[in-house]
Amino acid sequence: MIRSETWKTALDALRANKFKAFLTMLGVVIGSACLVLVVTVGLTGKRYILAQIEGIGANLIYAYHVGAGPTQARPLSDQISAGDLQAVRALPLIMRAAGTFDLQVSMTVSGKEHAVSVVGVTDDFNRVRNLDVVRGRFLDDLDVHSRAKAAVITERLAAALPYDNPIGQQIKVSDLALTVVGVFKERVATFGQTEITTDTVIIPLPLIKDFTGEEFIKNIYASAATPDDVPLATREITELLQSRHRPEAVYSVQNLAAMLSAARSISNALTIVLLIVASITLIISGIGIMNIMLVTVTQRTREIGVRMAVGARRREIEWQFLIEAFIISGVGAVVGVVIAVAIPIGAQLILLNGLYLPISWISVVVSLTVSCSIGILFGFLPARRASALHPTEALHYE
Repeated sequence: MIRSETWKTALDALRANKFKAFLTMLGVVIGSACLVLVVTVGLTGKRYILAQIEGIGANLIYAYHVGAGPTQARPLSDQISAGDLQAVRALPLIMRAAGTFDLQVSMTVSGKEHAVSVVGVTDDFNRVRNLDVVRGRFLDDLDVHSRAKAAVITERLAAALPYDNPIGQQIKVSDLALTVVGVFKERVATFGQTEITTDTVIIPLPLIKDFTGEEFIKNIYASAATPDDVPLATREITELLQSRHRPEAVYSVQNLAAMLSAARSISNALTIVLLIVASITLIISGIGIMNIMLVTVTQRTREIGVRMAVGARRREIEWQFLIEAFIISGVGAVVGVVIAVAIPIGAQLILLNGLYLPISWISVVVSLTVSCSIGILFGFLPARRASALHPTEALHYE
């Protein structure tokens, strides 16, 4: 009965000072909302960065011939061969592998010369590099092994051709006539950091000999079975290439693991910084609760004296002010969390169709817990001060 009366008294006091309670609660609303939104933004940014890298291939390993030295000639025997590619494919940890050779040539488009990147590829290249075929098909094993004069081109290059549908049409790349069998795009843009550019023509690797007079592989792309296999598979490919060539030949074998790790570290660091800012907001709101409650204690000194005079115990007075602080922080936390959850959900439904904004329910629980705890923590001093007042002095307070 006493507990129920204490709650009722605390609620009546808050109702009597609605505007003051609202302003005190506002800081908690902002702080708790920021806490949830910061985690949401951090998770979204992390997912986006990792998706960009993983879109290229989280399990991707790439190797190329560096050479014996900057001033020394590169013997043809040091170049990566089709035999090297088959040996890489035979490694237990490798799921699939492909080879490429790229060069810059000119292409005739509507009677004008147009610079393009020609990339000769082996089978499985599109699956290793996660390319999206938007029209037609990609080169298959038969195209590669039969030296078919077929080509797959980028969307931008397809738009530059004078055809509504480029599939089945012939294009002239340097002096070689090719039939377009597909149009593709990168699943994640690499912005020219790989052999794929906005104006790329992909052809079977054996056709490269028609351009250069030689046939070897510049780059090997391999896909490990799992991300955990990438470091060991990288070492195995390095040892394999070195064992199949002269000791003087140098090969660079790398993967995206370091980039993924750096992206995760940067994302985690940014999230921590933002969480600190949100936590400072909550602490400031807690200080605001304490200041308002201290002022309230002073303003309600006579009321406290009357309650003590009619039999209220010090413990009940202390609990009354603690409950008021708890209600302010608790309601503020709930409102802030509701706003924070509604923003990404509303954005997904209305503004950003197709974009997933992850909401961390752990951050929701933490926000509610921390906000309520801060209210109780910073409400404790005013509550102790109120309960410590002497009834006689409180009754004489004006």
